[in-house]
Amino acid sequence: MKWIKCMLLSAGLAVAAFVLNSCSADDGYSLDKAWYSIATVRASGNGYGSAAPYWLILDSGTSLWPVATNVPLYNPQDKQRAFVVYTILSDEFSGYDHAVKILDIKGILTKPIAENLGDENDETYGTDPVEIADIWIGDGYLNIVFEFNYGGNTVHYINLMAIERDDTPYCFEFRHNAHDDSERYRRKGIVAFDLSGVDTHGEEVEITIQVKTFDGMKDYTVRYHSSNNTAAQNRNYEMDNFVETK
Repeated sequence: MKWIKCMLLSAGLAVAAFVLNSCSADDGYSLDKAWYSIATVRASGNGYGSAAPYWLILDSGTSLWPVATNVPLYNPQDKQRAFVVYTILSDEFSGYDHAVKILDIKGILTKPIAENLGDENDETYGTDPVEIADIWIGDGYLNIVFEFNYGGNTVHYINLMAIERDDTPYCFEFRHNAHDDSERYRRKGIVAFDLSGVDTHGEEVEITIQVKTFDGMKDYTVRYHSSNNTAAQNRNYEMDNFVETK
């Protein structure tokens, strides 16, 4: 197994060296410039750790192939959302939009839509309030940046479940369970919900997200098309600004 990993790693280093040596001022990219994006990881899942091939797709649909990395121990998880900091080395590399060097990468909480448990929803998913700071569709995920009260004593849980409302056929409820954590600080969290199971029957629809905020219940709406869900632009949040949730 070790020799396979070494061969893969050596091949990757050789490609990286070729791309780095091929870059010039004509490419329009500087090795000193860093891009900050949120992306979806697409991994082979072969379990080779740092030698496991993976690529990234941005919310705009742009694809990135890492030919070099500063994070050799990163373990890619297929279809997980992630913060990524990278340098663009070249365009149109082996069928991908860019060859890049990964400067840093960190997974984002990525979850399926939870089961609606009826009368057990409050106990299971919580009723603690949040404030929505940002919400968007990107690469088939509903992405939410939220603020919540945090004491640091326990992990908070976040979920999204489908609910029935007469005014919209595509309605979901965002839930936060603080598990009785103290409320000493206001912190930010981020989560991505996989919408692949939401079939819009070939049409663009309006999705409503019902949220219990500090000022009461509020609705947020986004446009979604199950077969065409790229975003107009990429978000560029930095990974150190968020508290981990589950």
